[in-house]
Amino acid sequence: MFLERLPLGALWTNGYLVWDDQGTGFFIDPGGDPQDILSLVDKRGVDLEFILLTHGHADHIGGLGAIRSRAKGGVLVHEDDASMLSRPESNLSAFVGGAIELAPADRLLKDGDVVSAGCLQVRVIHTPGHTRGSVCFLVGEEGEDPVLFSGDTLFAGSIGRSDLPGGDEGTLMASLEKLACLPDTTRVLPGHGPETTIGQERRHNPFWPGGR
Repeated sequence: MFLERLPLGALWTNGYLVWDDQGTGFFIDPGGDPQDILSLVDKRGVDLEFILLTHGHADHIGGLGAIRSRAKGGVLVHEDDASMLSRPESNLSAFVGGAIELAPADRLLKDGDVVSAGCLQVRVIHTPGHTRGSVCFLVGEEGEDPVLFSGDTLFAGSIGRSDLPGGDEGTLMASLEKLACLPDTTRVLPGHGPETTIGQERRHNPFWPGGR
């Protein structure tokens, strides 16, 4: 599995291009300039199967409208955040200088779903608390340790906000419990900020279930 991080937009949201050795892949969270995203896709020669959204906030979907036609399988989002794509008040774009109203997603995801792109397997882990439909994606190929794309659920040394519409602190803490069963060696690629591991968060994140 190959991957490349692309900081996007005013909030430097981490978008990720992920692909296999045959050049088949997907993009996670196209939150900024679509030309930057398309340039990377073309540079790496990736054939996009779909676009994955960890949740529906504006800083994670801002470039979606201009690139979705490049993905054969369209846009995938958890069913609980599906309405956010077309509602500027829900995706918060109405409050940050430009309303984002997008067409519906092409596929709605649920907890435990598995989708494939070439040799890559993507398992959906529903982790509400930042939004109702926030998810993490556990991605890997057979024989490899999977990587966790954690969106705005888990950051290096911190967690996502729970005080925005659709957020809930208790729900977010329960979602972290789902991640606590992953091996310490699991790489974590968050929606903002640097890479980390489950082990580092278990040892040092003050919000981790059970404390340090």
